[in-house]
Amino acid sequence: MEATGGTALCVCSVLVILTGVSSHFIHVPSLHHHGIEGKSLLLSVETRFPLDQTEIQGTWSHTKPSGTRTTLVTFTNEATITDMMYRDHLLFKEPNVSLLIHKLSQDDEGDYHLSLNIEFHNKTGQVFKEERTVHVTVDVPVSTPAIDKNPTYAVIEDKANVTWTCSVERGTRVVFQWLRDNVALGPSDRYYFSQDNGTLLISPVRKEDKGTYRCMASNAVTHARHSRPMDLNVYYGPYNLEVNSVQGLRTGEVFTINPGELVFFECQADSNPPNSYVWISKSRNSTQVITEGPRLEVLSYRLAHAEEYMCRAFNNVTLKQDEAQFTLVVASLGTGKEKHTAEGTSVSPLAAITVCSLFVIGCMLLFFLRRSCHPKRVLMSMYNRPLSEQKKPPRSGHEDATEDFGIYEFVSIPGKMESAQASCRSLARLESVQDMHTTIYDVIRHVPETPSHSLLK
Repeated sequence: MEATGGTALCVCSVLVILTGVSSHFIHVPSLHHHGIEGKSLLLSVETRFPLDQTEIQGTWSHTKPSGTRTTLVTFTNEATITDMMYRDHLLFKEPNVSLLIHKLSQDDEGDYHLSLNIEFHNKTGQVFKEERTVHVTVDVPVSTPAIDKNPTYAVIEDKANVTWTCSVERGTRVVFQWLRDNVALGPSDRYYFSQDNGTLLISPVRKEDKGTYRCMASNAVTHARHSRPMDLNVYYGPYNLEVNSVQGLRTGEVFTINPGELVFFECQADSNPPNSYVWISKSRNSTQVITEGPRLEVLSYRLAHAEEYMCRAFNNVTLKQDEAQFTLVVASLGTGKEKHTAEGTSVSPLAAITVCSLFVIGCMLLFFLRRSCHPKRVLMSMYNRPLSEQKKPPRSGHEDATEDFGIYEFVSIPGKMESAQASCRSLARLESVQDMHTTIYDVIRHVPETPSHSLLK
C-alpha cells in the first residue's frame, strides 16, 4: 500500500516538475459565494495529494471591502491556530483545509485567501506553493416590495408627469423591475429609471401609459417578489371620431336614404372620460344645434333633397374636441336595387338555358352518330343478295300473294364477320339488323312444286 502511494506521489511530482503547474494538488469548487445573513457558509477545498506523505503549512486570511486584512487560521499537519477573535466564528476542517464560517454577517464580506505550502517526503527541500482566493458576499433576503405613485389621482395626457416608487423593508443589493399589464418596461424617450430601477418617471403621460403597474424586487439570494398592482388612469381624447348608420347607402361621407325612411345615426369616439356629443345641421352659411347625445334620429320626409350634418365630440376634462361632417341625400333607392337584383338574377336562368341547350345538342349528336355508325350495319353489308333479286323492280306489296307462299327455313351463315369492313356511309342505307354478337340468319324460301293445286285444295 505504501509502495502504491509512493508511486502516485512520484508521478504527481514528476508532472509538476515537467509542466510547472501545481493546480493538480488542490481544487476549489467555487471561487464566488453568495451567503445569506445568519446562515453558515462553507469554503470548500479539495486536496489531491496524500496528506500522510506530505508536510503542509498554510493560512486562511480575510480582506474586507475596506482593505483591512486579518489572518484567521494558521495550520500545519500537526496543529491549527485560530485567531482568538474568530475562535467561535470559524471552524477549520481537517484534513482538506476547508473553512466553515458560522452565522454570516455583513462584516464577513470580502475576499478569503488560502495560502498553502506542500513538501513531499520523498522530495525533501522542494516545496510547492498553492494559493486561492474566494470572494464572499453576504445578502439579506428581500421582503415583499411596496409600490407608490405620485400623484395618486388620474392625470391628463400631455399635461402631467407620473413618478412611481418601489421599495422594500429588508434586502441588500436589491434589483427592481417594472411591469405594465405584465409586460416589462425599459428606458425610452418618456421613461426614466433610477440607477437601481427603484424609481420610474413617466414624462409626459400619454394614452398608452394607462394600465396596471407592478414592481418586482430580487437579489442574489432571493427570487423575484411582486408588489401589489396599482392602476394608472389617464384622461385622453377624443380620438377616431366616426358617424355610422345601418340604414341607407353610404358612399364616403354621403348617406343616401329613401323618401319617408326613418334613419338613425351613431356618433362614436375613443375618449376617457366619455365624450359629450352635439348634432348640428348646416344649411347655407348658418348652423343649428339639433340635439345632444350620441344618437341622431332623422325623418327623411322633413328634409330637402340634401342636407349637411355634423357631429361634435367634446371631452370635458381634456378640453379637446373633434368633429365629423356628412351629407344626407334623399333619393329613391328602389330602382337601383331592383335593377341590381334583376341583373343579378338574370345570370342564373341564362346559364341554366345554355347548359340545357348544350346537353340536348350533345344527346342528339350522340344519337345520330350511334345510329349512322352502328356495327350492325357493317354485318349486314357483308351479306350480298343475289343479283337477280337486286335487279327486280320494286314491289308495292299488292302483287300476287301466291309467290310468297312456301316453307321458310333459317340458316346461320358463319365466317361472314371476318371478311370485310364497311364504312359508316354505306351502313347508313341499311335499315335494321340484330346485335353484332348475335347469329345472323338468312331466309331460304322453298316453293312447293304445285302451289296452285295446293291453293285449290
